[in-house]
Amino acid sequence: MSGVRAALARARFFVREFSGEAAYERYVAYARTHDPDAQVMTRRAFERARTDAREADPREGFRCC
Repeated sequence: MSGVRAALARARFFVREFSGEAAYERYVAYARTHDPDAQVMTRRAFERARTDAREADPREGFRCC
């Protein structure tokens, strides 16, 4: 049973990394480590900034819709 649980944990890790869901948690961990007193963006503000940066980068291609 522990093998199945470990496999599911690895699959969850890869899905979260591939989808970008873990990016906010990495950002928060980095911000807290770098400057514990700094104000951290909310998840909504982080995702908005991330989307804006992705759309402003011409190397990412054009948005279809």
